[in-house]
Amino acid sequence: MEQVLANLFPLLNALWWPFVRAMALLSAAPVLGEAMVPVPIRILVSLVIAILMMPVTGREQVVIDPFTLAAAVATLEQAIIGFVLGLAFHFSMAVISLLGYIVSSQMGFSMAVMNDPLNGSSSDVVSGLLSMLSIIVFFAIDGHLVITGVIGASFRAWPLGGGFGPLLLQTVAWNAAWIFSAAMLLAIPIVFSTVVVQLGFGFLNRVAPSLNLFSLGFSVITLFGLLMLGQVVRFIPDHYTRMSGQVLEMIRQQMQVAEGQRNGAIR
Repeated sequence: MEQVLANLFPLLNALWWPFVRAMALLSAAPVLGEAMVPVPIRILVSLVIAILMMPVTGREQVVIDPFTLAAAVATLEQAIIGFVLGLAFHFSMAVISLLGYIVSSQMGFSMAVMNDPLNGSSSDVVSGLLSMLSIIVFFAIDGHLVITGVIGASFRAWPLGGGFGPLLLQTVAWNAAWIFSAAMLLAIPIVFSTVVVQLGFGFLNRVAPSLNLFSLGFSVITLFGLLMLGQVVRFIPDHYTRMSGQVLEMIRQQMQVAEGQRNGAIR
């Protein structure tokens, strides 16, 4: 029995740690981590990724007894690494969602709220439309394959028991600021145009106070906002692709730093 367990522990180590990291990454990643993807499907995909990663993880010499405190700490370590990497990919999708909320509030669509099956909550129509567009772009640029490749490359940068360092967490936290800046840059044309229309109706109300400009202004702002949204939507796929490339570059730099630190420590 002891011989069977001794042969089974390396297999469990080669399978369990990639599964934990992949499951944490997919839980925080865009599209695959949304509420529309059932948890059993996410578990199955993580298990398939873990099996595919066995040629890489099977060469690791670190074997941890799964019934010890060290195994619990290593599991938490893998979960943190996977969650942070998935959160970094989620930034690009968060920009599009934030853009939808900003546009809806300017166009008056924030009052029209519907059930959102993607997040399991209620959201406005524009956010739902832009979210569906970003999902299409995500699969069009093979985002699911990119995420799988990042999982495999992460085991070379942050192997089992090697830790992850605070630099990865700091970089992801500091790069969260460009979510708001990127969303505002995309929303500036619509915000500026609706503000100009509101100022125009304000001056018109001073000239002809007897007119009921409130109901008329609401309709005109909505139509003008839809016109500007149609012009902005054409550039969203390019912006999403560029932001995803920025996230990949950030992760690549962190992997290079981690590999350099590990090689320096070995020397």
